[in-house]
Amino acid sequence: MVDKKDKNQAQINLLYLVPVQNTKCEIKEDGLVVLFKPKFAHSLLVKYLLPLMKHPYYKIKLDDIGSFFWLKCDGTRTVKEIAELHKNKFEDRVEPLYDRISQFLSSLEKNRLIIFK
Repeated sequence: MVDKKDKNQAQINLLYLVPVQNTKCEIKEDGLVVLFKPKFAHSLLVKYLLPLMKHPYYKIKLDDIGSFFWLKCDGTRTVKEIAELHKNKFEDRVEPLYDRISQFLSSLEKNRLIIFK
């Protein structure tokens, strides 16, 4: 039996979604990006515990390919447009392109680091 949620997700084409950054980040001098993921997701913990913590965020360091992709997730480009920019810049280094992008976006969305418009 096919779950209704699975059926709706199967009809969504990832290439036409628009990813938007959903967390703080820092761009290092070398152009690489560091994402800051809050250690807690529950609103009360975020409100009361995070300010008291010395290190309230997990730091996720992206490589040059991930950093390039992250910076293009500005809410104006579709995944397909970003993939084309990726292909032009990194050529064979990003092959298989769509598999890598799918896994990367899945990981970012699962960790609530991006949202889709």
